[in-house]
Amino acid sequence: MTLIALAKTLDVDEPLTMRSGAVLAGYTLAYETYGELNADASNAVLVCHALNASHHVAGVYANADGSLDGKSTGWWDNMVGPGKPVDTDRYFVIGVNNIGSCFGSSGPATVNPATGQVWGADFPVVTVQDWVNTQAVLLDALGITQLAAVMGGSLGGMQALSWALQYPQRVRHAVLVASAPNLTAENIAFNEVARRAIVTDPDFLAGHYRAHNTLPRRGLRIARMIGHITYLSDDVMNAKFGRNLRRATQALLDGNTGTDYLYSTQKVEFEIESYLRYQGDKFAEYFDANTYLLITRALDYFDPAREHGGSLSAALATARAKFLLVSFTTDWRFAPSRSREMVCALVQNKHAVSYAEIDAPHGHDAFLLDDARYHGVVRAYFEQAVTTQADVQ
Repeated sequence: MTLIALAKTLDVDEPLTMRSGAVLAGYTLAYETYGELNADASNAVLVCHALNASHHVAGVYANADGSLDGKSTGWWDNMVGPGKPVDTDRYFVIGVNNIGSCFGSSGPATVNPATGQVWGADFPVVTVQDWVNTQAVLLDALGITQLAAVMGGSLGGMQALSWALQYPQRVRHAVLVASAPNLTAENIAFNEVARRAIVTDPDFLAGHYRAHNTLPRRGLRIARMIGHITYLSDDVMNAKFGRNLRRATQALLDGNTGTDYLYSTQKVEFEIESYLRYQGDKFAEYFDANTYLLITRALDYFDPAREHGGSLSAALATARAKFLLVSFTTDWRFAPSRSREMVCALVQNKHAVSYAEIDAPHGHDAFLLDDARYHGVVRAYFEQAVTTQADVQ
């Protein structure tokens, strides 16, 4: 059964006081829902997205003529849908695009109503906590007082954790996949190098590039290339690309093409170079540079233990949800040790927690892929642990 997705928006007129102290007089949230909300609104599952994803979690869009757009598949479609691990025949699933992003919610690429101009670099700094607060507003508008579960991978997992801390009475289960309680210095360093690539692009223009009808594409390309290197494991990169040369370069090495000069700082010679440049070029055409800066900063800032003297156990003491955590052995950006750190803190607080460490070769990107063992864990958890009101009657 093909799940048909329909994008929706919620215009919020109430002001939002952000963690930075800035106030948004109002804002728009883009979101999608899948499945049906049951009579007592007890079967809602909120899916939180990572850096470059959106509210389009699952399904495909329909074209104007009613045909299906096969290229519009949601970013977690292998996880969410009829009969899938998060079964939309049973659960009402909500995907929301965070403010500061560039896929329909208020952000740097939208118009500031106070000035009539695109926000650009003037959009306020956002945090994970701000996102959770706006998601709670959306749930209120949908008539949902408590979530059966909140889940996400990577940065989405940080939001799921923050939900359990900010609104402990509104979350029954929190599912964190390939996530962490904060970023390591190495992770922050990768984010900073990517940000510097963007802000030093001559077309960045102090973040007001749209006012000058240009885009910092070069910086975005490099930022994406850096990101992709960290999302993949060394094993996957070697298996997929190795030291394979592109056909023309290989011919030169074999001495079959006359006098063309082999080595170049400009030519794409290795297959891994071709892959990275393709990903960078594609990203630069659809993602907003200011959004990249904002969301990577939100990643850097998240650290619930900071307000508790650095004690993660103390930070998690107020949680009431039951937890499932999943990590992947070759994920060096959000390593299994970071998930185990959260598991230990939850156990110290005598919270109910399940943990699965999947031996998968794909690196951080594994949370997006269709791995039978990983999906089996999530499916079993939702079938056996995540109850709706109808299940307990």
